[in-house]
Amino acid sequence: MGKKAAKKFIEMKLLILLLLFFSNSYSQLSPFEINGYAKYLFSSSKHPAASERYDDHLIHARLNTRWYPAENFRAVLEMRLRAYYGESVEKIPGFTDQIKSSHDYLNLDAVLWDKKETLGYGEIDRLYIDWNYNEFQLTAGRQRIAWGTSWVWNPIDIFNPLSVLDFDYEERPAVDALRLQYYTGAISKVEFAFKPAKEKENIIVSGLLSINMWDYDFNLIGGVKNERWLGGAGWAGDISGAGFRGEVLISEGRKVASPFSNISFGSDDINYSFVLSGDYTFPNSFYIHTEVLYNNIGVEALTAQFQQEALNLGLLTAARWSLYQEFAYDFHPLVRGTVFSLFNPEDKSFVIVPSASYSVITNLDFLLLLMFFEGKPLTEFGEYGSTIFLRFKYSF
Repeated sequence: MGKKAAKKFIEMKLLILLLLFFSNSYSQLSPFEINGYAKYLFSSSKHPAASERYDDHLIHARLNTRWYPAENFRAVLEMRLRAYYGESVEKIPGFTDQIKSSHDYLNLDAVLWDKKETLGYGEIDRLYIDWNYNEFQLTAGRQRIAWGTSWVWNPIDIFNPLSVLDFDYEERPAVDALRLQYYTGAISKVEFAFKPAKEKENIIVSGLLSINMWDYDFNLIGGVKNERWLGGAGWAGDISGAGFRGEVLISEGRKVASPFSNISFGSDDINYSFVLSGDYTFPNSFYIHTEVLYNNIGVEALTAQFQQEALNLGLLTAARWSLYQEFAYDFHPLVRGTVFSLFNPEDKSFVIVPSASYSVITNLDFLLLLMFFEGKPLTEFGEYGSTIFLRFKYSF
């Protein structure tokens, strides 16, 4: 371990010990909660660019702590440790950079070791205080701000975009921000959130109005991200027992140059995205879920070439159209089978993800999941091949 990594690791340990010290000191006056899990994940991947399969092992441990020094105040610290062993660590260039999280001011992470075939990485991905006073709630620190209403794509989730394919990170990414909420009713509120940054283009300032009308929840947002104004709306409700959700985001236009060609991505005109989502569970537990995403500046070809530029503009994908379809069924109270697919109708690439989960005993779950990617080179899903995952998870 290098001196810089060792220093970061020591800082993380001191922070955790400090929290534990105060929690024990005030244990008679304030509850202190601890929970978490430990997971083992095996994966075997076949990439189109590689001649052999990559077999990898991941041990993933998580610790969640909450301290309640007063009735209206809590402090939260959550961390995870990951130990990788296998051929991806050895053969994929920049593997360490791919798994690391990045924050503007405080990177509470450390590469614990980095050898030829093994890598250890730890990070604090939640660290915030939460204070309530009457109808006000103030949250400051590393937290998750989720404003979306749909379940696969969330254009209005401007602080913490996520990927449905990242199945092993249930907690989802977080952001360093200040968040103020004022509850105007039992299910309505006004919210303000601010994400500072060293560079002006990375600052996010936005507000949200959440209301309930006609048995629907509505979210209205407006603000500035990447020095571009934006506005949007989301809703969630049902039609005859079937869930019906959607989101719309409109933002100031901009072009981004691609480093791979002389073609720019984006437009100087107004950019907009929308999602429509519906799901239904039948009496026999059979479940169906459909979503469609549209980006007016999305491309119809060479989608993979513009993925980073799309992310820089705040899009979830560089594709113009994206389709999601899921089916699930409970074969037994302890066994659930699921299959979902993502399809790009423009470049005809897709990924199919079947899975089966089994509750082995109390707090111990088993998951078998496969990902089959298919498509021509430079299509959205044509560069990834196939992977099989086996996971055991113990929660405490």
